Amino acid sequence: MSVCVISKKIGGFCIQRRFNSVLAGDYQLRTTNTLKKPKFDLNYYEKKYDSFKDICKRREVPFTMSDEYVESLKRLENLKQKILFSKQELNKYRKTMKKLIVEQRKAVTNCRSEIDLLKGKIKNMKEPTIQMQEDATNLEDKLTTEVARLPNLIHSSVQSKQKLVKYLNPTKDIVDSGLEDFPLKSNSKFDHKNIMEKLGLVDFKEATRVSGRGWYYLKGDAALLEEALVQYALKCARKFGFKMIIPPSIVKTEITNACGFRPRDQNNEKQVYEIEADENSERSLCLTGTAEIPLAGLMSSHTFNDTELPMKYVGVSRSYREEAGAAGRDTRGLYRVHEFTKVELFAWTKNEESTSMKMFDELANFQMHFIESLGLTARVLIMPFNDLGAPAYKKIDIEALMPGRGAWGELSSVSNCLDYQSRRLTTQWRNPINNKLEYVHTLNATACAVPRVILAIVENFYDSTSGTIAIPEVLRPYMDEKTVIGRQ
Repeated sequence: MSVCVISKKIGGFCIQRRFNSVLAGDYQLRTTNTLKKPKFDLNYYEKKYDSFKDICKRREVPFTMSDEYVESLKRLENLKQKILFSKQELNKYRKTMKKLIVEQRKAVTNCRSEIDLLKGKIKNMKEPTIQMQEDATNLEDKLTTEVARLPNLIHSSVQSKQKLVKYLNPTKDIVDSGLEDFPLKSNSKFDHKNIMEKLGLVDFKEATRVSGRGWYYLKGDAALLEEALVQYALKCARKFGFKMIIPPSIVKTEITNACGFRPRDQNNEKQVYEIEADENSERSLCLTGTAEIPLAGLMSSHTFNDTELPMKYVGVSRSYREEAGAAGRDTRGLYRVHEFTKVELFAWTKNEESTSMKMFDELANFQMHFIESLGLTARVLIMPFNDLGAPAYKKIDIEALMPGRGAWGELSSVSNCLDYQSRRLTTQWRNPINNKLEYVHTLNATACAVPRVILAIVENFYDSTSGTIAIPEVLRPYMDEKTVIGRQ
């Protein structure tokens, strides 16, 4: 397998971005100490060949099943039949030979010639059988890789264009317009980067010198605002029944891959920092881009009891994204950075679509409650085909009005992944009705992506007359009861 590696030093680690030249490089096709080999019903994908071709077209991603898939699957089934027949013949010959050897030892009869004949047959069959098994394994791995790289199914409510669900805290202009895509104009007076630098709340210049472009120092009350948002988000999540957890920020690459994250996304945009921990080690690690990854990994190779589901966790962690992008509106200031604090919601449910979609609605309601309570004007959108990540069956984004950027900016998203992740992570539950093991459904949602919420607060609540930023009322108990943020 050929691998291209680009290295970069960060904090003493060698950060490597790897791009495998063969499909199997993205998936664990063998059982390891961390994950079991994923199991797919290859016949299901034969039946759904055209459906997945259409799904990939709608999502605007490559269709990874080869033209020879159907023929290859037939060849695999044929090989398996031959292997089964060969093993049955070998077992029959061995049993007969064992019986003849016993008779020979008891001097019941002279069976030497028959024994030698059977030994010859076994010897002649053994090598071809081993070769057939190897061929079958390689072919099955190839087909498994093809289907494992396919994206998820698509919910019927998802369309070719984003669809407005509702506005949160809409302004009078938005209400009066009646538009589903209310146009915005930028106003440099509310640009968060300029405001925060003027008030001494952020330092991009020194962070660039120390760490590189895309990093930042939060200072004074901006740092306090981050902690306030984290504590408020965690409090809200606990009220919604989520159990707190602080996950690791470094995980094995095979966990990251199984969750559906790749070194590059479908837009060829860099996503994940990889760490080569040791030159002589085959272990590959990643800095996590979201707590979703270690939370999903927490229950990998786990079987839930019926009474354990649904299970809901809220995790807070530092997150790392190696995202491409030239300087401009979408990378200016805090909107797109390489490291940030994020509070993440994660849930496991039974593999019933009605059950997981009910949880999906619960997660979306949490997000709407959180953003509404901050007083931010935002819109709730069902995202289109081409905005779904590979694991997502359905995704809702909430975008806040950001007047300094002159755009709606994503603050949070919620996704139902059905059994896409659990199948790759071997997370199951035992159905008490039929006592069978089934793959659970997993869901993830942003509780608070801190830098973007700070950005939205600054651009929406800045008063140019007083030169201060109003602190949302719900955050004041976490900010020493301050009502505004001024010059530091």
